[in-house]
Amino acid sequence: MVLADNTVIQPDLLVARPEDFTEADLPVAPLLAVEVLSPSTRGIDLLLKKDRLERAGCAHYWVVDPDEPSVIAWDLADGAYREVGRAAGTELFEVASPFPVSFTPASLVS
Repeated sequence: MVLADNTVIQPDLLVARPEDFTEADLPVAPLLAVEVLSPSTRGIDLLLKKDRLERAGCAHYWVVDPDEPSVIAWDLADGAYREVGRAAGTELFEVASPFPVSFTPASLVS
């Protein structure tokens, strides 16, 4: 995903509209970007990537921590991310957008 001439970000998972892709890349912010934390990317995913995606207008950003396990979801509102969902272990994670989904973080790693 190209955010600027000198900024390319590759989320672990992204959801975008088919018409937003070109032959070479995704020149606009995706609908949803998901990062899976690892010890080497934790700070980048929680700070740098979150900030860059927020500024680029990515509507939804989720971070999954397989070690805990947990998930946090943010939606973009008035140009800033606001937390809309959070769950750990066997708690139910449930959000309505960008599409309705519910699961327990523990089910992702078992």
